[in-house]
Amino acid sequence: MSWGTELWDQFDNLEKHTQWGIDVLEKYIKFVKERTEIELSYAKQLRNLSKKYQPKKNSKEEEEYRYTSTRAFLATLNEMNDYAGQHEVISENMTSLITAELTRYVQELKQERKSHFHDGRKAQQHIETCWKQLEASKRRFERDCKEADRAQQYFEKMDADINVTKADVEKARQQAQLRHQMAEDSKAEYSSTLQKFNSEQHEHYYTHIPNIFQKIQEMEERRIVRIGESMKTFAEVDRQVIPIIGKCLDEITKAAESVDHKNDSQMVIEAFKSGFEPPGDVDFEDFTQPMKRTVSESSLSNSRGDGKSEPKFGSKSKGKLWPFIKKNKGAGPEDFSNLPPEQRRKKLQQKVDELNRDIQKEMDSRDALTKMKDVYIKNPQMGDAASVDHRLAELGQNIEKLRLEVQKFEGWLAEVEGRLPARSEQPRRQSGVYEAQNASGVNSCAQDRESSPDGSYTEEQSQETEMKVPATDFDDEFDDEEPLPTIGTCKALYTFEGQNEGTISVAEGEMLYVIEEDKGDGWTRIRRNEDEEGYVPTSYVEVYLDKNAKDVHKPLQKISE
Repeated sequence: MSWGTELWDQFDNLEKHTQWGIDVLEKYIKFVKERTEIELSYAKQLRNLSKKYQPKKNSKEEEEYRYTSTRAFLATLNEMNDYAGQHEVISENMTSLITAELTRYVQELKQERKSHFHDGRKAQQHIETCWKQLEASKRRFERDCKEADRAQQYFEKMDADINVTKADVEKARQQAQLRHQMAEDSKAEYSSTLQKFNSEQHEHYYTHIPNIFQKIQEMEERRIVRIGESMKTFAEVDRQVIPIIGKCLDEITKAAESVDHKNDSQMVIEAFKSGFEPPGDVDFEDFTQPMKRTVSESSLSNSRGDGKSEPKFGSKSKGKLWPFIKKNKGAGPEDFSNLPPEQRRKKLQQKVDELNRDIQKEMDSRDALTKMKDVYIKNPQMGDAASVDHRLAELGQNIEKLRLEVQKFEGWLAEVEGRLPARSEQPRRQSGVYEAQNASGVNSCAQDRESSPDGSYTEEQSQETEMKVPATDFDDEFDDEEPLPTIGTCKALYTFEGQNEGTISVAEGEMLYVIEEDKGDGWTRIRRNEDEEGYVPTSYVEVYLDKNAKDVHKPLQKISE
């Protein structure tokens, strides 16, 4: 099967076919190029999608990614980023292995095709020239033969005519011989030209054209093979990234399987556990007795109504005085005493770890400077050893300050860890509005009455507590008001150092008057005498409500356990 023998007369059709082949190749190149652009666009969109849902640094959203479900989602985002990278690899490989290679090959193919068809046209022109030469020789031979015949007929006519002179006859005979000779010469030339043409024509159709067409056939077959190989490469480029894409999908599956609902539930407990015990039963308030006392709401009315504690300010009445309000509305206290015990412990532990890291960093800097100083001492030409003394002194002071800070926070941490209530302790009534108060920075101090001082939430934990309240003024003066009547007595279970505004200090075992019951915030208002009254944590006192209590101010004796 050869184009040279089978298609010897299809020069024009072969030229059109090979041009069509090049067009097909260029069309395939364009197809692959557009595929690479799609892959890049897809990869870019995947990366943008992954970036869009990544948690923002140093934000609340980042803290939410400690749960297994959100960590799995984060792993999915990261794997999708790698997944996008594989599509970029597909684009890069197709560009380098297919688009670039085929583009270069098309240019070479066009040059080769041009060369082959140039040779074909040249051979065609040569055989046409030979044919024209043959035709010219043939016409000349034909003309000379006709001229010789006419000359011969003219001679014979002259020879037969008796009236013609012998000289004219001789002249006619010589002319006839000359024409016969010219005819013979033309015949010989025509014969030679014909042989030459036949030889050239044979050479043209059996040697030159077959060779040229064979080269064109080989060129076309190489093009076909090349486009087939490119299609195979097209598939291989995709196949090469399938294992990596499979790994990405496996990692997503692995992350999904790592989701642990029990662990997430436990983390919610660790994140929001206050350390307080649930409230006990609400005491019955008997309003049938005619006693002069302020009407108090249900202990948990505020929290169970709308879930928010709404202290009313702006009145001069002897209503509820919030004992740990501070005028400033800045950040919370340094010891995190505005937080529940469990949350406070976590914050203090984080602070201790952070300070220890800072200390290590400063110590590393000091060690590096110390080595530099030693080098300067041994090699004075490299630098002045005294130049680092000031910085070393600064580092020493910084380390000392940080150690003092660590000791301070470790002390608070030890205090919290030692005073967290045990689960086996008997629960008692405590603030039911803690959650709302915690949102405002208010810390409920209700604890188990039977717990020892080391097992209760002490005033030291709450004395610096700060509550963020609505920006409204309130009158915290107690002057020019009639004292509230007593509604019972109480005994101090533990010593309480009242250092915040509105609180009162009590000694363990001391008996005092109760003038306002706990309204659900963990504080009871008491009076020692006409001049001394204030709030103490309800968990620090044992209250004895007396329906027949009168507003007397005789001294109460201190009772020791």
